Amino acid sequence: MTHVYFHCSNTKKVFVDRRGAVVEDIADARDHANRIVQSLTRESSLEDWRDWILHVSDDQGDELFVVPFTFVLGEPN
Repeated sequence: MTHVYFHCSNTKKVFVDRRGAVVEDIADARDHANRIVQSLTRESSLEDWRDWILHVSDDQGDELFVVPFTFVLGEPN
């Protein structure tokens, strides 16, 4: 088990995850990251999420991987 953080950013904003989550392994972290993206984009808002990226970091601040929101949402038509 490891503690990871899920920070979101685009070219204008950054949302820092100060709580993080405990995950079993990297696959669990990827699943959690996808759920975060889906949760944020399901909310009714005027935000265009296509240029956002979710950065997943360990408890030492090292980036483990990134998830572009378009990876979860798909490319616009």
